[in-house]
Amino acid sequence: MSQHYSGGCEHHPVRVSAEPIDNHECHCNVCKKVTGQHTTHVAFFNHGDIKTDNEAAMKRVPFNADNPNGPLEICLCEKCNAVLMLDDKQKRIRVAVPNVMGYDDAKFPKASYHAFWDESKGYPKPDDGRPVYEGLQPSFVWPKGA
Repeated sequence: MSQHYSGGCEHHPVRVSAEPIDNHECHCNVCKKVTGQHTTHVAFFNHGDIKTDNEAAMKRVPFNADNPNGPLEICLCEKCNAVLMLDDKQKRIRVAVPNVMGYDDAKFPKASYHAFWDESKGYPKPDDGRPVYEGLQPSFVWPKGA
């Protein structure tokens, strides 16, 4: 497997074999709650493009505590509690958050747009020249699941 990016921890080294299929600066309330960050650089990959060793041993918790049966799970190292990836139960995508999941954020491409921004957030609309959307960019198409 050709490696484009790597992250994870010493127990679960995470390997990424492709470029992101979506790469955005997220403004959603779930990312804010989970990361404690005002905005979060999020990269979506096809499900098979992110792998680690001994995936069965990872702890899994709901990404969205308000929707525990939702499709995304946070994968944690069972030994050191490092955040490894977000995994989609439908096996469409896996998600890397470079500055949270052990990646070298400087090696990732810059987020190409702002996602999930709305006026109710209470701060000015981003004006860094990147497009700003109320959801994912309109051209994004979810990959088929397994």
